[in-house]
Amino acid sequence: MQRASSLNDNPGAQWHALTSQEVLQAFDSSVQGLSTENAASRLREYGRNELPPGKQRSPFIRFAAQFNNALIYFLLAAAALAALLGHNVDASVILLVVIVNAMVGFIQEGRAEQALNALRAVLAPSARVLRDGQRHSMAVQELVPGDIVLLEAGDRVPADLRLLRARGMLVDEAILTGESVAAEKLESPASPSAALGDRHSMAWSGTLVAAGQGTGVVVATGERSEMGHISSLLGSVEMVTTPLLRQINAFGRRFTVFSMAAAAALLFFAIVFRDYAWLDALMVVVALAVSLVPESLPAVITITLAIGVRRMASRHAIVRRLPAVETLGATSIICSDKTGTLTRNEMAGRHLVTATGTYLVEGEGYTPWGRITDVAGNPVQLSEPGRRLVLAALLCNDARLHVSADKLRMDGDPMEVALLALAARAGMEADTLRSESPRLDEIPFDAQHRYMATLHAKHDGSAMLMVKGAPERVLSMCAHQITAAGTAPLDAAYWQDAIDSAGSAGERVLGFAWRDCAKLTRRLEFSDVQGLVFLGVVGFIDPPRNEAIKAIADCRSAGIAVKMITGDHAATATAIAVQLGLAERPEVITGAQLDTVADSELPDVAQRATVFARTSPEHKLRIVRALQSRGAVVAMTGDGVNDAPSLKQADVGIAMGHKGTEAAKEAAQVVLADDNFASIVAAVHEGRTVYDNIRKVIAWTIPTNGGEALAIVVAMALGMSLPMTAAQILWVNLILTITLGLALAFEPPEPGVMSRSPRRASAPLLTPFMLWRIGFVALLFVIAVIGVSIWALERGLDEATARTMVVNTLCVLEIFYLFSVRYLHGPSFSLQGLKGTPAVLAAVSAVIAAQLMFTYTPWMQLLFDTRPVPLLEGLVILGCGAVLLVILELEKGLLRRLGWFDELQPRRSTDDMASVPVTMGKSTHSA
Repeated sequence: MQRASSLNDNPGAQWHALTSQEVLQAFDSSVQGLSTENAASRLREYGRNELPPGKQRSPFIRFAAQFNNALIYFLLAAAALAALLGHNVDASVILLVVIVNAMVGFIQEGRAEQALNALRAVLAPSARVLRDGQRHSMAVQELVPGDIVLLEAGDRVPADLRLLRARGMLVDEAILTGESVAAEKLESPASPSAALGDRHSMAWSGTLVAAGQGTGVVVATGERSEMGHISSLLGSVEMVTTPLLRQINAFGRRFTVFSMAAAAALLFFAIVFRDYAWLDALMVVVALAVSLVPESLPAVITITLAIGVRRMASRHAIVRRLPAVETLGATSIICSDKTGTLTRNEMAGRHLVTATGTYLVEGEGYTPWGRITDVAGNPVQLSEPGRRLVLAALLCNDARLHVSADKLRMDGDPMEVALLALAARAGMEADTLRSESPRLDEIPFDAQHRYMATLHAKHDGSAMLMVKGAPERVLSMCAHQITAAGTAPLDAAYWQDAIDSAGSAGERVLGFAWRDCAKLTRRLEFSDVQGLVFLGVVGFIDPPRNEAIKAIADCRSAGIAVKMITGDHAATATAIAVQLGLAERPEVITGAQLDTVADSELPDVAQRATVFARTSPEHKLRIVRALQSRGAVVAMTGDGVNDAPSLKQADVGIAMGHKGTEAAKEAAQVVLADDNFASIVAAVHEGRTVYDNIRKVIAWTIPTNGGEALAIVVAMALGMSLPMTAAQILWVNLILTITLGLALAFEPPEPGVMSRSPRRASAPLLTPFMLWRIGFVALLFVIAVIGVSIWALERGLDEATARTMVVNTLCVLEIFYLFSVRYLHGPSFSLQGLKGTPAVLAAVSAVIAAQLMFTYTPWMQLLFDTRPVPLLEGLVILGCGAVLLVILELEKGLLRRLGWFDELQPRRSTDDMASVPVTMGKSTHSA
C-alpha cells in the first residue's frame, strides 16, 4: 500500500504507460478485486470519490460586495448629506437606485458559484465493482484506488481507470478532450508521452462508454482524478473584471475626488468672497453636488445592459451576467472550440476514392438529399467500382436512418449513419438492397482485428462477403482491386497515397473490400476473411457550419481574430480552419509544442497561431491568459467539462446550450441557445450597440449636469443672483434623469457598428472627443443659461420669472442635445434622426408635460416659486435649443473634416467590406 499511496498522490503518475500487472501490483490488487476490509481501510485513507465543494461566500458577503465601488460610496455620502439637510425625497431616490443596482448584481452574479456543483453532478450515481471476487453494485462515492470496475456501453466511467480488458470498447471523451469521435480503447500500455486523448489504456472519470465492454482498475478518485484536476483549476480561476466595470470604477474614483474638492472650494468662495450665509451656501452646494453626481448612471447602465440582454436572447444568446453584454462589444479575440460550434458535430462522407477515380459527396448532415460529383464539381454517376463500394458501405452497416417528411431519426454509430446518407445520395435504397441481400452472419468490429465483416445471401444461392475497417488493415487482406474492366492486382502505392492525402486533409478514412463466396454458408469465421478484393476508401469529416463561415468573415471585417482551440488532431483542425476561412495558411500549435513554450514566450506564440490542436484544460487556460496579458479582450467558447476553467478565465465565457455540459454553462457568462457560432457574432453586434448607448448616456448626462452646475458657479463668480434656487436645481435633476437619460438606453445601433475595429480594453471611458464634447456642451449651456437670465432681468421681468425661464431653458437644451447625442459617429440631421424612437418621443413628451405643470399650475408655482412664461420668451427658449443643435452638428462636421478625433472619421460600410477577400481553401470568396 505504501507504493500505491505515493503514486496515487502524484497527479503525474503515468498509469497509461504501465502494464496491467504492474498497475495491479502497485495497488496491491488483483482481477478478483479488493476485500471488503481492505476497501474500507482505503476509503478512510483516500476519502470518498467525490469532488470537494468550492469555496462558498455567504449571501451577505456577496450582497455587500455589490457596494464596493467608488461611485456608489460617493452616492451614499451624498444621500446622507441630503437627508441631513432635509432633502428626504432626493436622498430616498439615490438610495433606491443604489439598492436596485446591488440586487441586480447579486442575483445575476450569484449563479457563478454553482459551477463546481455542476461538475460534481457529472459523476454517475452507481458502479459495478468486484469485491471479494463477487460482483456488487455500489455508490460511486465508495470507490477506492485498487477497485476493479466493470463497464459496458451506456455506462458513465465512475473514476479514472487503467483498463485491464477492452473488447470493442469506444469511449466518448468529448467533455475532456473535445474529440468529436469516440476514442478506441485498448488494454496494452500507451506511450509515456501520449497526450490525454491518446492514452488508449485509460478510461477517465465522467466520460461515457459508447460501445463495447471493459474492465479497469481504479487509479485515481475524487480530486486526484482528471475531473478533479479540472475542478481545482476552475476553483483557482478568479472572475475577470469587465472593461466597463474597470472604467466605471476608475471614473467614480476620479469624479469623487473632483466633486468633493470642487464643492469645498465653492463653499469657501461663497462664504468668504460673496458673503453668503453659511447654511444658505451649504444648501446650494449640496444641491449642486447632488445635481452634479450622476446618481442615476448605475441604474441607467444596468437598464441599458438589461435591454441588451433581451435583444441578445432574441438572437439566441442568453446572458447570465449583465456586464458580459458590454464586454462582448469589446471582444478582440474569439477562442472557439471546433466540434459542434464551428462544425456540425456530424460525421459526413466527403470523398470516395476507387481505382477509377475520385468522387466528391455533397449534402447537409445526415440527410439523404445530395449528389455525387467529380473533383471539378460536376454531377456524375458512380462507376461500377464506386457502386460496389457504396453497396458494401450500406450492407456492412448496423446503423439505421429513418426519414420522414418532418423528422430525421438516426440509430447507430455516426460514421455508419454517414455511410447510409452517402448511399442515399448515390441513389441506393437501403431497405430494398438489404432485403435483396439479407445478412447471414457478421463479425462485429473489434479494436484487436480493426474491421467489421458481414456475410450476405445472393439470389443464385451463393453468398458475398463485405468488409469495412481501418484501411491499412483491410488492404493487408487484399491481393486484388476492382476496376472498370474487372479485377486487377492490388496497387498498394496508389491506395497509400489516397489514404495519406485524406489524412493530410484532416479526414478519417475507412477502407472497403468484398469477395464472392461460391458456397452458401450461414456461419462466418475469421478464416473466411481473406483473399479479398479492395473496393476503395471513403474519407469522413465533421463539416463546418455554413453560417460559421459567414460569421468568421464578419469577424474579420470587424477586426476580431478567431482562434480554434480543440482537442482534435492537428491535421483535422487545420483542414477545418482552412474551410472556415480562419486564415489562408493557418499556423498550428499542438499541446505537446505548447508544453515546451515558456510563459514569457507564450503571448507571442498565442497571438501568432490560428489553431491549437490536441489541447488539454491547462493549455486552454494558458492560451487565454497569454492573450489577455497583451490587452486582448478574449471570448472563449466551449461545451465540455474540460472547457470550464478557460470559460471562467476568459473575459466572456460562452457555453453551448444544447450540447454543453452543466459545468460549462455555469462557468460561462453567455449560453448559446442554438450552439451556433454565428450567434456569437450577433451577440458582439448587440454588445457594441450596448456600449455605444452607455457612452451616449454618459455623453448626455455629464455635460448637462456639468453645464447646470457650472452656470451656478459662474453666476456666483460674477456676483449675480443665483439663476435657480436649490429646489429648482433638484427638480431639473429629478425630472430629466429619469426620462431623457433613460431613453438613450433603447437606442438602435448606428450604421456601420460592425465595421469598426474593436476598442482597446485599456481605452478610457471618456475619450478625447467625449472630453471635448463635455466641455463644449457645458460651455454652451452656461452661455445660454446666463444669457437668458440676464436678458429676462433686463426686460424688467421679476427674478422668479427669470429663474422659471432658466429652468425651462435647461430642459429645452437637454431635449435638443438628446437628438444630437443619439448619433456619436455620424450626423443627426436626417429624417430618421429627427423622427426619434418611441422611447425618445415618450421621454420628450413626459418632460414637456412636467415642465408645463412646473410653469403653469398653481400648486407647482407655490412649491417651486415659479411664474408663467410669456409667449415671446417661450419662443426664445425654443430657439436656444434649435441653435444648440445646429452648433453641435456644425462642430461635429468640422471636427470630422479636420480629422481631429478617430471616432468621428467615416467608417467602412458593410458594403465596402464585401470587397475584402477571405480565402477559404484554394478559392477566394467575398466576406
